[in-house]
Amino acid sequence: MPIGLIIIGDEILSGKRVDQHFPKVVQLLAARGLQLGWAEFLGDDRARITATLKRTFASGDIVFSCGGIGATPDDHTRQAAAAALGVPLVMHQGAKEGIQQRIRQVAQEKGEVADLDAPDNLQRLQMAEFPQGAALIPNPYNNVAGFAHGTHYFVPGFPVMAWPMIEWVLDNHYADLFNREPRAEQSVLVYEAAEAALTPLMLALEAAWPRIKVFSLPSVGDAKTRRHIELGVKGDPAQCEAAFAHMCRELDALNVEYAKP
Repeated sequence: MPIGLIIIGDEILSGKRVDQHFPKVVQLLAARGLQLGWAEFLGDDRARITATLKRTFASGDIVFSCGGIGATPDDHTRQAAAAALGVPLVMHQGAKEGIQQRIRQVAQEKGEVADLDAPDNLQRLQMAEFPQGAALIPNPYNNVAGFAHGTHYFVPGFPVMAWPMIEWVLDNHYADLFNREPRAEQSVLVYEAAEAALTPLMLALEAAWPRIKVFSLPSVGDAKTRRHIELGVKGDPAQCEAAFAHMCRELDALNVEYAKP
C-alpha cells in the first residue's frame, strides 16, 4: 500500500520553523523495510486541508498527518477530517479521560487540586473531539491522544509526540508489511557526462529489468568533487545486481569515467 505524509502548519511554509517530520518518517519507514510514496505540505487553511483529505481518504493510501489537531484557532485538522469524511465531530470518551488525567497530573505536580470545570480545562477537552468513528492513537509524552480513521493517522506537530505515535501505528497495524520486499541499490559517480547522453542506457536498463528503477542525480560539483552524475539502479536484489553489471559494461563502452561513491 502506498504510504503518504501530510505536514500541516503555516510556520513550516513561512520558514519560521524547519520541518523535521519528513526525514524522520523516511527513517522510521526505512528501518521497517518500507518507503514513502508521497508527501504534501499544507498551511493552516481549513478548506485546502479538507479538499486534500477528501482526496487522500478516497485513495486508500496509508496516510500520516502531522499537525493542526490542537484546540486553538489556527488548528483545523480535526474539523477538516470530519468535513472530508462527511461526519460530525464528537467527544471521544477515551480521549477525554486521557486529557483529564493529564490535567490532574499537572495540577498534582504543582501541589494543587485540578478543577476540571475551569474554562481553560474545558477548552482543552476540544482536543478530544474527533470525527465520528475515530480510534485513538496513544501519546506517551503527555497522554493527549491523536486519532485514526480508516488508514489515516493524525498526530500532533510536535516531533517528541508525533514520532513515537507514528512508530506505534506502524508496529501495531502494519507489522505484516515490514521487510516484505527485499531491496538493493547500487550506483556509480559518472564524471563530466551529460544526462542526455546517458538517457538511452537508463531506458534500456528499465526495459530489460522491469523490477528495478534507474536513478540519476546530477551534481555541479564543489571544491572537493568534480561535476558528476550519480547513476544507479535500485529494486529487486537479483535484477539490481544484473542491471548494475550491465550498466557498468555499457559505461565502459561509452568510454566515460566513473567510480563508486
